[in-house]
Amino acid sequence: MKIASIVCAYPPYAGGIGNSAERINNLLGEKHQITTFTPSTIKPWLQFGHGAFLPQLFFKLNKFDYIYLHYPFFGTAEVIWFFKLFFKRPKLIIHYHMDVKGLSPLGKLLSIPSRLVRSSLLKQAEIIVSGSLDYIRSSQIKDYFKINREKFREIPFGLDISKFQPKLINRTLESNALSKAQEIVHFINNKFIKRNRLNLLFVGGLDQAHYFKGVDVLLSALLITESKNWKLKIVGDGNLKSQYQETAKNLKLDKQIEFSGKLSDSELIRVYQNADLLILPSINSNEAFGLVLIEALACGVPVIASNLPGVREVFTNHVEGLLVEPGSAEDLKKKLEQIFNNEEQRRTMALAARKLSEEKYDLSKIKNQLEGLFKD
Repeated sequence: MKIASIVCAYPPYAGGIGNSAERINNLLGEKHQITTFTPSTIKPWLQFGHGAFLPQLFFKLNKFDYIYLHYPFFGTAEVIWFFKLFFKRPKLIIHYHMDVKGLSPLGKLLSIPSRLVRSSLLKQAEIIVSGSLDYIRSSQIKDYFKINREKFREIPFGLDISKFQPKLINRTLESNALSKAQEIVHFINNKFIKRNRLNLLFVGGLDQAHYFKGVDVLLSALLITESKNWKLKIVGDGNLKSQYQETAKNLKLDKQIEFSGKLSDSELIRVYQNADLLILPSINSNEAFGLVLIEALACGVPVIASNLPGVREVFTNHVEGLLVEPGSAEDLKKKLEQIFNNEEQRRTMALAARKLSEEKYDLSKIKNQLEGLFKD
C-alpha cells in the first residue's frame, strides 16, 4: 500500500513530532511503501517556523492509497483539506499530536487559515490518531471528539526497548521474566549504591518552538532545593540555549549543570543509562505526551513530569515517577527532595519503569496497532 506521510519537521531536527513520524514510518515501511513529505524534501513556497506552504502536494497525492498527516502543520494542512474537497481517495488519517499555543502575533495571523478549516479537515479524515485520548479530551478539538468518538484511536508512542534499556541487561539472557527481573535488580542495586551525588537529566529542544519545556522552572526549583548533592545534564540545542546558560550562571548553578548539546542516539542512550532521574517540567499543553519519558522508563530511570493531559497517562504517579503542578518551582522542589531523600523509592520506581516499557511501549505492540489502521 502506498502511504504519503506528511509532517512539518523530520530528523535530524530534534523534536517530538518529527521523531514520532520517523518511528511510525519505519514501522509501516516494513509492509507498505512510505513517501515522506516535509519542508526539507519538497521546497516550500512560503515558510515560517515549522509552518510551510507546499501547494505542490495537490498534484502528487492522487497516486497514494492513504495520506497520513501529522497535525499540526500550518500551511500544508490547508492544502490537504483543499485536495480532499475534490478527491475521496486517497483516504486520510490524521495523527493529532498537540494543540499549538504561545504563537507570536505573526504566527497567530499565519495560522488563521489552518484553524478555519480544521473542523472540516477532521470530518474528511477516516481516522484520527492520538498518543493519548486523555489529551484529546482537554484539547482544542475536544468538542469534535465528544460527538465523533468512533473516529479516534489511541496509539501510544513506542520505542525499541532492546536499544533503550538498562546498561547491564545482557541481550543473551533467556527471555523468561525471572531472568530479566534478576538482571534488572542487579543493575539497580549497582546503580543506586549510596553515593554523594544524584545524576539528574533533562532532554528536550532548547529553541523557541520548545519554549514550553520548562527549563526555567527546573532551574528555579533546583536553586531552592535543600540538597545540593546533584548534577544536572541538559541535553538539547536551540536558540534559547545561551539564555538558559546565562540563567544558570546568574543563579550560581552553572558548576552543577552541564549543557551537552544534541547527542547521537547511542550517546543519548548512555546518558539515560547513567541518570538517576529524568525531569520533564513542561508548562502547558503544548506538551502532549513526552517521548523522552518512555525513553527514560525503558532505561530503568524514574521520571518527574508535569501533571498535564496526555503526559499524566504515560506513567502512574508514585509508581514509575511523580507528577508535579505545571509551572510550579515550589512543587517541583518538593518532588525532587522526595526523590533525593528516598533511595528505596528510587529503586522501586526504576524497576517499575522498565517493566512498564516492556508491557506498554514495545515497538512490536505499537506496530500491530498501526497496521490495524490500514485496510485494503
